[in-house]
Amino acid sequence: LEGFTASGLHTTDSGALRYEFQPAEAGLYIFGHSAVDWLDWLGVLFFLGTLAGVTLHGGLRYLSARRRVPQQAELKRVYMYSVYERQWHWLQTAVIFGLIFTGLVIHKPDKFGIFSFNYIVQVHNILAIILLINAALAAFYHLASGEIRQFLPQPHGFFNDAIMQAKYYVRGIFKGEEHPFEKTRQRKMNPLQQMTYLMILNVLLPAQVVTGILMWGAQHFPNVTASLGGLPFLAPLHTIVAWLFASFIVAHVYLTTTGHTPLTNIKAMISGWDEVEAHGSDLTPKEQTL
Repeated sequence: LEGFTASGLHTTDSGALRYEFQPAEAGLYIFGHSAVDWLDWLGVLFFLGTLAGVTLHGGLRYLSARRRVPQQAELKRVYMYSVYERQWHWLQTAVIFGLIFTGLVIHKPDKFGIFSFNYIVQVHNILAIILLINAALAAFYHLASGEIRQFLPQPHGFFNDAIMQAKYYVRGIFKGEEHPFEKTRQRKMNPLQQMTYLMILNVLLPAQVVTGILMWGAQHFPNVTASLGGLPFLAPLHTIVAWLFASFIVAHVYLTTTGHTPLTNIKAMISGWDEVEAHGSDLTPKEQTL
């Protein structure tokens, strides 16, 4: 028994001495077996907290709308999203959902016994490659077309605008007030959306991509992976970021219902044409009053 830790030894019912290998004690992380329980619970609580928050907010919106006299805002029809933007969005959506599900199976294979572990790992890796290629093409498109400006907050007055948008979500939306900022082709996102996407695109997505590549590379360039913390550090980090992505999706899907009808924004991302509050501005050639 030389080289084995005593904590892995136990006696079976028949009296035999049995050794169970403890990966953590050996400084190893084994996919499908190892996990940091408190980190998993933190991710679950964050996800459930987000789900509870949007459920409460949505319920209060519904009740306040029933008590309120309906008011029809002036709307205009705007060609908001190009064909590429819509294709990129739905492909990215499908891939992220696939990555979250396959990642969950890889992390807890004992809960999903009907799936082949090796097959799911292969699917997860293929989806990750598609995500990376799609993200790279999107970055090129937004830089080449100038659409990258949509994600960059204007420094002047940004914090006041962000506070104004937060007040709308906390109070104004329950009173049926119009959105504080008009949605246009030149400004598709409000300040809080810009802050969120800056965090997603500059922190969460790079962290997930880098940790994913290093985890895959543990067998191909182990020294590099080990120098950056190894699997015992990278795998839990990859997991918690995945929970944050799942929470973001819940919040993102809910916020799509805050248009003048719950399905307005979903329809816009399918057809390209959005129905937005006019805010009294002049209509451009690509806008039609409804």
